[in-house]
Amino acid sequence: MDSIHLMEEGFSAVPQEGSGGIPQARKVCYAVGEVPYQITTAAMNVSLQIFLLDVVQMEASSVSMILFVSRVWDAVTDPLVGYLVSRSNWTPIGKLTPWLCYNVPYLSLNMFLGGDPRDRDSATAYRMSVKMMAMLLASVMQGQVVAVYNTEKQEACQHLDQANETTAQSTSSPQTVPLQETKNAFLTSALVMGALFFLCSLVLFLGVKEQRAPLCSADKVRPPYLTSLKMLICHIPYQRLVLGFVLSVLAFQMSLGNFALFCSHAAGLGAQFQHLLLVLLVSASVAVPLWQTVLLRIGKKATVFFGLSLFIPAVIIIACVPSNLSVFMIMCVPMGFSVATIFLLPWSMLPDVVDDFAVRHPSCKDLEPLFFSFYAFCSKLAGGLSVGISTMTLQFVGYRPGACNQGDEVVTALIVLFSPIPIALQMIGMVFFRNVFSSRNR
Repeated sequence: MDSIHLMEEGFSAVPQEGSGGIPQARKVCYAVGEVPYQITTAAMNVSLQIFLLDVVQMEASSVSMILFVSRVWDAVTDPLVGYLVSRSNWTPIGKLTPWLCYNVPYLSLNMFLGGDPRDRDSATAYRMSVKMMAMLLASVMQGQVVAVYNTEKQEACQHLDQANETTAQSTSSPQTVPLQETKNAFLTSALVMGALFFLCSLVLFLGVKEQRAPLCSADKVRPPYLTSLKMLICHIPYQRLVLGFVLSVLAFQMSLGNFALFCSHAAGLGAQFQHLLLVLLVSASVAVPLWQTVLLRIGKKATVFFGLSLFIPAVIIIACVPSNLSVFMIMCVPMGFSVATIFLLPWSMLPDVVDDFAVRHPSCKDLEPLFFSFYAFCSKLAGGLSVGISTMTLQFVGYRPGACNQGDEVVTALIVLFSPIPIALQMIGMVFFRNVFSSRNR
């Protein structure tokens, strides 16, 4: 059987229960469940670094350690939860539903909504569209927080400069400023996100009915956890998909994780940060349904390769002319299209890899949570590495928390973290994506 051809065309050799299709209401409720995780993730990616460095005024090395350890611990819990879910039994409300307070069971729920592979891809597109809208909403809120931060800091620094001129004081130590309004803005955004978290979680729990697993039957066995993990890791398409995903996530996280600091210190456009971020995320939101249409016409590998390629010229141009607001804003559009690609396509390709594994190992069952948990683990680990590398680099070049002005070394480091390093990582990741399903796997 040429299973790879089936995967590339979007049809599975594994029949799924409930092939009548997934109701639209179920797709929408499933997609809404993405909001809680994304609003907290967007807040951490956009403004947590600024909060810890300039509001709390912690040392960059301490911030690096806190962020890295928290991301790694978050990632380590994913395989553990995947193991517990795979060993749990079916309950009156389903197998994954009792675990929806964790992210991995929610991601795995895509395999248990019913329908065929095209329905799964459609549900993934719904989820990613809501994901981009959630990121847009969260980033608008965090953009306002960053705007308050930039305005308050600029005013405070001007007052310090005037005070120094009046008193004729000169000091070699960095001058820091209190940011009370910024603290209040962070608190307000946290309260709003908490309310959204609760409401969207309720919609997910009440609106999604979990279906029986397509790989679950009485004549199939459940191998031990370590054996299952070994089989999963040794599956060549999964290896390539994970490596491509990790490198691409690391590239995007490194670039976008330093976006606010790049705008403030390298481009001198801190006051325009929220507008630039809005353009980027609106473009990404528009691009998700567009990429879903394109992948049905030209295939997933071609779509992911083309979509990720848009990121490279965009960040090169921004790095070359960072202070040109018009150019920066225009380049945020292809960046947004590329962001939509990394959010949609790798997660759309993962169920195809799971189906391919099921064809090759028909005696195994209940391994879907392991696939998704290890995938999420690698993604979060890449995010932790990005934060750790970025903050340690800034510490090495002399970033001064709360200082009104940063040195040239900091500006250079931000440019390197924003463009050259992510480009190199992205190009390597694209090679792995291109070879997820090759002739050697047939």
